[in-house]
Amino acid sequence: MSAIARDSLLSLEHYARERAAFRARVIAHKKTRTLALGPSVTLVFEDELTIRYQIQEMLRIERTFEEAGIQDELDAYNPLVPDGRNWKATMLIEFPDEAERKAWLARLIGIEDRVWVRVAGFEPVFAIADEDLERENAEKTSSVHFLRFELGPARVAALKAGAALAAGVDHPNYTVTVDVVPETVRQSLCGDLLS
Repeated sequence: MSAIARDSLLSLEHYARERAAFRARVIAHKKTRTLALGPSVTLVFEDELTIRYQIQEMLRIERTFEEAGIQDELDAYNPLVPDGRNWKATMLIEFPDEAERKAWLARLIGIEDRVWVRVAGFEPVFAIADEDLERENAEKTSSVHFLRFELGPARVAALKAGAALAAGVDHPNYTVTVDVVPETVRQSLCGDLLS
């Protein structure tokens, strides 16, 4: 995967015309890149398309058309595009009730470091979390984290050859295992990997 280049972005006017169709395409695409880890944690695996959409949306919302502002968005979001040897995901911790969410975020400090993926025949790979900035403090974790899973060539080769994929969370207050990641998700994620 390569970084999103400035000249590949749509102008604000062009994006306004294309937005509905582009948004529908991204929503459909994300269905094959979203994995629930129990009732309250969801991973959305990012790729060039999902990050391109995020950049275009930020430019639209902020009405950014100056080169420096556009470059700032590219610099902020391009690190979230996987590089062919890893997966990058946005982790969402969701509790509908605000009081319950607050209590759980206090109980789940450190959860972002306890999320893993496991290729059949290999040890789990734990996420490297929040490389851009710290998202928790002594009182609570954040409801959003950015994760990177470094797979290495042997795991990539096994996945490309059809190895099963599992995922989970190993935190004292939230433990979940998805023994078999759905094939549609596994296939979509394999598309991020270079042979």
